[in-house]
Amino acid sequence: MPDIHPKTTPIYQTSVFAFDDLDALELYFEQPGQNYMYTRYGNPNTDELAREVNKLEGGAGGVVTSSGMSAILAAVLAVCKAGDHVLCAEEIYGGSAALLSQELTRIGMEVTYVPTADTYNLQQYTRPNTRLMLAETMSNPLLQVLDIAKLAKETRKQSIKLVIDNTFATPILTKPLALGADIVIHSVTKYLSGHSDVTAGVVVCREQEDLQRVQTVMKVYGLNLSPFEGWLAARGLKTLRLRMKQHSSNGLQLAQYLQQHPKVEKVWYPGLAEHPQHELAKEQGQGLFGGMLSFRVKDDTAAVNRFMRALPSIPFAPSLAGVNTSISHPLGTSHRSLSAEQQQKLGITVGVIRFSVGIEEPEELIAELETALAAV
Repeated sequence: MPDIHPKTTPIYQTSVFAFDDLDALELYFEQPGQNYMYTRYGNPNTDELAREVNKLEGGAGGVVTSSGMSAILAAVLAVCKAGDHVLCAEEIYGGSAALLSQELTRIGMEVTYVPTADTYNLQQYTRPNTRLMLAETMSNPLLQVLDIAKLAKETRKQSIKLVIDNTFATPILTKPLALGADIVIHSVTKYLSGHSDVTAGVVVCREQEDLQRVQTVMKVYGLNLSPFEGWLAARGLKTLRLRMKQHSSNGLQLAQYLQQHPKVEKVWYPGLAEHPQHELAKEQGQGLFGGMLSFRVKDDTAAVNRFMRALPSIPFAPSLAGVNTSISHPLGTSHRSLSAEQQQKLGITVGVIRFSVGIEEPEELIAELETALAAV
């Protein structure tokens, strides 16, 4: 057979790898990472994805998982056990809140949500059994920007780990580990893969000890990603830098357009000078602000429905960060599991629409919005 050197990593669509003999098997255990045995433990496609994301984030290594939710689960279980206490930013993705409050409490963990005003002063919330703080670089859906370096200083002071969900920003904008975070997670489903055809997650650790624990959790709990999805995500990752520049450029133009529209009551986008963390976002995001924004039309279900139906081609889809623009409704999807009191406190009302700005021509997107807003 000729010596083959493919430019792109082939798809290793196999559940198991063969050994020549017992000596080869022993070598697998003696020199971890030098060979493969079982795809739940590792596969060239998922390893390539983990390696490339780790390069971008600047960590000790990465572990790929089956979804963004399983990445959060792996990160928490790597650090915490039954009886431990977890802190979580009040403004967090609804799925993360559901995992912590509804599931991890069932296996003996305790969870406290830290109000936004107290984010950088954790002393009153930290207990002897507190192990970590979970927060997002940019909150979902109202785009509050976290001062990661400031929070990292506080978590070190309290002797707890800082876990940052960097999905909205990506390492093209912000590298949380360089700012002091201990663990970074992504829903690879979103910007990293970028084409709305993959469900995956990744955990990147600053320290080798945390990395080994995450690897163990992934293997033992069976949180692994399939080879094909690993290959698709690694392919998508190759255009991440280009895509994020276009997402950010479009995001700013769309936010400015929406801000001046009479039917729009409020716009949340870190690139707007009026945003409370605009200067922080500018510095922490290398002058880019990402492609996610939210805006509010009047709090009337019928008006929101008219807006959605009047969009010529932008879909109403409960996800984000694809190359194609989409809208979502946080109250009815991502934050549905929160109580009405929590939703109201966070300002997530029926008129709030989350807008995932794609990489199309901005003039096309503005024309679509003009048509839809006329129907509100």
